[in-house]
Amino acid sequence: MDATPAFPDERLELIFTCCHPALALDAQVGLTLRALGGLSTEEIARAFLVPFETMSKRLTRAKHKIRDAGIPFAVPPDHLLPERLDAVLAVVYLIFNEGWGGGRVDLSAEAIRLGRSLIELMPDEAEAHALLALMLLGHARSAARFRDGELVLLDDQDRSLWDQHQIDEGRALLERALALHGQWTYTLQAAIADLHLQEPRDWEKIALLYERLEHITGSPVVAMNRAIAVAELEGLDAGLARLDRLELDDYRYYHSTRADLLRRVGRDDEARAAYQRALELTQPGPEQRFLERRLADLPERA
Repeated sequence: MDATPAFPDERLELIFTCCHPALALDAQVGLTLRALGGLSTEEIARAFLVPFETMSKRLTRAKHKIRDAGIPFAVPPDHLLPERLDAVLAVVYLIFNEGWGGGRVDLSAEAIRLGRSLIELMPDEAEAHALLALMLLGHARSAARFRDGELVLLDDQDRSLWDQHQIDEGRALLERALALHGQWTYTLQAAIADLHLQEPRDWEKIALLYERLEHITGSPVVAMNRAIAVAELEGLDAGLARLDRLELDDYRYYHSTRADLLRRVGRDDEARAAYQRALELTQPGPEQRFLERRLADLPERA
């Protein structure tokens, strides 16, 4: 008889229970975020870069499949944990990202707590270590990301406010992931996050890691980030050429990234339109105010 694992955290146990492999991966993640992650359907749709109506229909279809197929929701035995790990990692990371992007420290802290429980449960899984490393390397900058309630970009942050203990822990976790032969998405992302904390930044290494990550994931968001690195290495026009090939019209960071490169090459009218599109997709708060300032700083039309 398969042993039931001793989960160190009840919430993590529930996430593993909800991430049933009979459902498509995005359905597993979406339903779990809705049921346990405290995220609304709108927030989940934003995380998956799809319209609200599309995500709502996906969640409804998944619920119907659970009902019609009689899919049991039970704690999986030890030997079935690995087949659910990808979905669990995605759930934890999306909870962290929603907290990070929305300024909700409670969600980011909850995701980190779940990450710690995950490596306690599965200490030999490289990607679990890498995910926690990635979250800690980002969370370490929390105190420096805002000044007087306003967003501060990485290059302008006061590094003395960074949490060096979290950075050191994140780097140790990344080393552990690499020792466990980690070479997939979270290991690569953690390595990139670490490079971004170093000064000066090694854009060539960052671009190479994004190239590997894009090859693995096929993600247009990864391609966008690779374009930023290419812009630093090969010039702004090279980065823009890559951005213009992507279809990310509903992703606010695509438009704000493109706007910044357009502004830097002096294509002010195009930058203005890109900033305006980014603003349409951004919730009220520090990010929105930052974009409004950038838009206002553009030269007046001749």
